[in-house]
Amino acid sequence: MTTTVRLPLRVEEALTTYCVNTRRSKSEVIIDSLERFFSEENAGKEARTPYELAVSAGFIGALELDENAASESRVRIRAKLAEKHNRPLVPD
Repeated sequence: MTTTVRLPLRVEEALTTYCVNTRRSKSEVIIDSLERFFSEENAGKEARTPYELAVSAGFIGALELDENAASESRVRIRAKLAEKHNRPLVPD
């Protein structure tokens, strides 16, 4: 696969100098550098489940709800529906 990258002049010069001194191609040096970068970045990190990723991102647990939140919602919804249709609220 071919990828084109624009490098700042100073990085291009340093890469060229390094490649001449080590007798390696630019592609080889760049591939090795990227592989090292990604292996170091993931070192010690085990694959996490989508749930664990969502928790660490703050999507889960962002709201603190009490244990009765679901049943209270049910009661409020039933009351609103009864009000909307002009019917008496029938207890459970």
